[in-house]
Amino acid sequence: MNLFRSVRTVTNASGDGHVDWQAVAEAAKASTDAGRLDLTDAERAGYAADVRDARDRLRSLGGVAFDLPNTVEIQNRHHWIDANVDTFRRVMAPVEREAPNAIFPGITRVVNTGTLSFMLAFLGRNVLGQYDPLLLAEAAPGDRDHALYFVHPNISAVAETLDVEEARFRRWIAFHEVSHAAEFGAAPWLSDHLETRLERGVDALATGELDREAFAELDTAMTAVEGYAELLMDRAFDDDYADLRAKLDARRQGGGPVARLARRLLGLGLKRRQYERGAAFFRTVADERGLEGASAVWERPENLPTDAELDHPERWLARV
Repeated sequence: MNLFRSVRTVTNASGDGHVDWQAVAEAAKASTDAGRLDLTDAERAGYAADVRDARDRLRSLGGVAFDLPNTVEIQNRHHWIDANVDTFRRVMAPVEREAPNAIFPGITRVVNTGTLSFMLAFLGRNVLGQYDPLLLAEAAPGDRDHALYFVHPNISAVAETLDVEEARFRRWIAFHEVSHAAEFGAAPWLSDHLETRLERGVDALATGELDREAFAELDTAMTAVEGYAELLMDRAFDDDYADLRAKLDARRQGGGPVARLARRLLGLGLKRRQYERGAAFFRTVADERGLEGASAVWERPENLPTDAELDHPERWLARV
């Protein structure tokens, strides 16, 4: 990790755009220790078994047919940054296209580059696992190779910090991420549904407007995604994981002021709210109709719960 090199890379940001994306990736990696990736044979076998077991159990429990992504990677923090800088770039593209020419373009480029490299570095040091549907990629949603990532140095470090068995913690992360793969596998339309609303929202921001409806629909859909994954975890994981969730939540609420500010800016508190709200909705539905009945939400976009239905599952049950 070299903070001086990170700062120098940002201050030397160049090019014609509002962001120097190569500098974003280089600065983020310079300020982040890559972490250990010299896995033992047992660790590699453990990851493979966890993913395979999660797939098989979710297939049998959820009544959901899906395949794992072709890309399943165990990464260090630098690998994760490289894999996600293109996502940041795709999301920011409309803003870059529509943003007016800056009075001081060099200073604006440095500020933008520094902000995005800080965000990417912070996430790279904290993300444990990720199911990546590659939103806004150039290929059509059905032609994309979705990906599953595990950031091994973060998993090891957090397991040690929380004083929990690393193998159990790793397995919990694997089940959660494969649950997301199950959702997107069961709903081929889901990527396009999320992408359309994300594009609308970002395009509006690029012109100085706020499309509240697009972001509200995106939040509602993501609440369903996170909530259903929690329901699957409840039914599929080997044992109770309340201790893991409680310890991880306590850790995320701690940290210094910079870390807490970064979490707020990145909306990580919103994600926790989505977990809780979505899980409450799906537990009620599953109690009434079983897990396969709850899976009806992925049959078509019209079956997604509305914002009001998330808080009143009986309305969804009456409608679908």
